[in-house]
Amino acid sequence: MNILGINAYHGDASAALISDGKLVAAVEEERFNRVKHIAGFPYNAVRYCVEAAGIKPEEIDHVAVSRNPSAHIHKKLLFTFSRLPSLSLLRNRLANVVKIRDVRGEVAKALDIGPEGLRCEVHNVEHHRAHMASSYFVSGFDEAAILSVDGFGDFVSAMWGLGQGNKIKVGGCIEFPHSLGLAYTAITQFLGFPKYGDEYKVMGLASYGEPVYLDKLRRMVNVSNNGIGYKLDLSCFIHHREGVMMTWEEGPPIMANAYSPEMGERLGPPREPGAEIERRHENIAASLQAVLEEAIFSMTGKLHGLYNVSNLCMTGGVALNCVANGKILGQTPFRDLYVQPASHDGGTSLGAAYWVWHQLLDKPRDFNMNHVYWGPGFGEEEDRRALEARSGKLESQRCSLGKIEDPQELCAWTAGEIGQGKVVGWFQDRMEWGPRALGNRSIVVDPRKAEMKEVLNSRIKRREPFRPFAPSVLEEAVGHYFEANCPSPFMLVAQNVMQSKQSVIPAVTHVDGTARPQAVSRETNPAYWMLIKEFEKLTGVPVVLNTSFNENEPIVCTPEEALDCFLRTKMDVLVMGPYTLHREV
Repeated sequence: MNILGINAYHGDASAALISDGKLVAAVEEERFNRVKHIAGFPYNAVRYCVEAAGIKPEEIDHVAVSRNPSAHIHKKLLFTFSRLPSLSLLRNRLANVVKIRDVRGEVAKALDIGPEGLRCEVHNVEHHRAHMASSYFVSGFDEAAILSVDGFGDFVSAMWGLGQGNKIKVGGCIEFPHSLGLAYTAITQFLGFPKYGDEYKVMGLASYGEPVYLDKLRRMVNVSNNGIGYKLDLSCFIHHREGVMMTWEEGPPIMANAYSPEMGERLGPPREPGAEIERRHENIAASLQAVLEEAIFSMTGKLHGLYNVSNLCMTGGVALNCVANGKILGQTPFRDLYVQPASHDGGTSLGAAYWVWHQLLDKPRDFNMNHVYWGPGFGEEEDRRALEARSGKLESQRCSLGKIEDPQELCAWTAGEIGQGKVVGWFQDRMEWGPRALGNRSIVVDPRKAEMKEVLNSRIKRREPFRPFAPSVLEEAVGHYFEANCPSPFMLVAQNVMQSKQSVIPAVTHVDGTARPQAVSRETNPAYWMLIKEFEKLTGVPVVLNTSFNENEPIVCTPEEALDCFLRTKMDVLVMGPYTLHREV
């Protein structure tokens, strides 16, 4: 039985396909059309998933969409008709609903057939139920408390429940207009970071400040002392009065400012994008991170009291806050934590598919997501053709081409280049699912050299200097470098770097002494594990700095994109399959 999951007409459009309960493919649409966080319909992602499964369109049994326009319909209508002042905003919302209702036709269009060629049943799965399913059903836990927190989806900002066996029982939710995710987004905008998905920048900035505005932020985000939840001081926000204009067409989501003038009265004037970052901005970021952590710890602690289980599954956009994730086990009685690698809205396509498989069809569980390599992969022949097509450009940039057939020799050669301070693009096998590059579409450098952060920013990444870079570490060596109470293969849990190791790996140690390490398993990614192992043989350090293979764009997907990124940046080396490219000095 084949189930196609879809996140459509929402940020991070995506598709995932499961066959007889096993995940076959999962990918975000942005990787194909090269527009970050693309909304619209995931035509390319749908096409890829069906091709990867090796099935015909008529073999799709179910399509699951991670939106349900009927959920909380009475409250949606009340808000829409009584409080929205803008007809254009109303038309925008209604047009979005109409598109969700016609998913069958769009799937057929993606597969280049008529709608009559699909015999599938279409299911609308409420947004946060899809989030919860995306984490619990692939976690490997027999039972777990589940918490989903984001901005809004289907008029809900948070939902929690209990997963047992192949069923999820929803325990409660927080509805519009109160949202922890929206509050974080609004203050991110206030701090001069207006783009969709910029929240992670504020998380990095927070480590430079002190939470001197914590009392003011607590009054904006009031955490419940009794039940599970929080309430916003709505005078600081506009979404409940005016709505927040969103652009969801075939481009990146664009969200208008969600904060009101009252926020400026309390925190001072907002920062203009691109303006100098002052100490006040660092302190606001630190205060925001602190109040978010208080809310998360309060909710998860009460969830443990409610369900009395050992395991916790986190999901939703807020679950990408690796700093908060790294503190949960220390702040609550939970003993184990699972955060699905695509916990943002892109991951709801996966959750919608598994909701249908387990919750609706009552099928047993036998899949555990322990790696992220579910996207397109390319072979040696495709790598060779891409290299031949760009031979002139490679020659003009004085790039020497080589080929090393033996995998261990290839890794040893690459480790030697990294150890010499080279910036290495590492392009192998299937692309990662989720926002992190985890060893197949990565740029890899030496973590022992503190200057590598500036080298990466000046040559390739061009990002804010306060943002940290992350390490990949051999799974068996995690405890020798990090105070890891919850080692993560997905780079989603921040850990303290051991005091004795901070000077050893300064390029991946943040200003507060933390890092968000990826624990690399020999079983799930033997090539990347071998590369780090060879680096350890040369240097004694089983850690590399790993950042995404891109330059202010979505992570590269194809050999052509990898080569183009290499050629337009100042990368030193590209390793693509067995081929090596070395730019002569």
